Amino acid sequence: MSTAASSAAPPHWHLVGAGHIGTLAAAYVRAAGHGVTVVRPHTAGPIKTTLAFADGRPLQRLTLPTVTPTSIEQPISHLLVACKTPYTRAALAPLPLAATVTAVRLQNGIGSLDGLLPSGARLIDAVTTSAVKGTRAHHDVVAENTTWFGDDGAAPDWFDGLRAHWPNLEWSASIRRRQWQKLVANAAINPLTALHDVPNGALIEDAALHARMRDLVAEADSVLGALDDSWPGDSLAAVAAIARATAGNTSSMRADVQRDAPTEIEAINGWLLRAAAPLGLALPAHRAVFEALRAR
Repeated sequence: MSTAASSAAPPHWHLVGAGHIGTLAAAYVRAAGHGVTVVRPHTAGPIKTTLAFADGRPLQRLTLPTVTPTSIEQPISHLLVACKTPYTRAALAPLPLAATVTAVRLQNGIGSLDGLLPSGARLIDAVTTSAVKGTRAHHDVVAENTTWFGDDGAAPDWFDGLRAHWPNLEWSASIRRRQWQKLVANAAINPLTALHDVPNGALIEDAALHARMRDLVAEADSVLGALDDSWPGDSLAAVAAIARATAGNTSSMRADVQRDAPTEIEAINGWLLRAAAPLGLALPAHRAVFEALRAR
């Protein structure tokens, strides 16, 4: 790293979406010496929350300052996007983004920031396999697994400092492959568990649900293979392993349906349907779950 890069002041991030993953990201960037402010439509003072870690580290108390979009005086140079994808457009529309803003997208699915950033922005996609649950006031960090950041370029100068405080953080020159792997799993597991109100393990135990999961995976592989002939396909074993490892878990889409909230179906199965259309590929299994969740 150059002397100029190493001496650069750490960035200040504005965070959209202080849910479980957003709050964990805020804790990591704060530990690395970066500033972080949460953007909320209506602010009522700072967010005060706690994080408990599975490895027995002391309970971490975190206080995050908040601002409303209209009270931001300078253009935002660094943005963390961790809100649910249905809320992305409304959340970003009023933000004063710098022409060269760096945005890190910590969201499920693909394409949720398309057309929402300035032409000179740098979009860094993030794919995480970490798991957090709990409430807004308390977050249980169940697993700090690998998180990948990446785009078509080299890691930014702040990345190495952040990696020292973000467990298992890696820069990936092949972030699209990581995104697609997670997309296939989300597209197969999430809508079925949401529609049938079952934990992830039901897709292994129930023969009919397992068959539907198999069809969703096969259709996703057909689209991704048509988009990139290096896509290995045969994703069923990996998806089944995820469902088995998280057998007792409630998927995020099932949780959204349970609380009558919008789901991320547009950015997950919807993305596959939109990608398949110009290729002339019909995805009846994905179309079925997409329409069922849209109509609920």
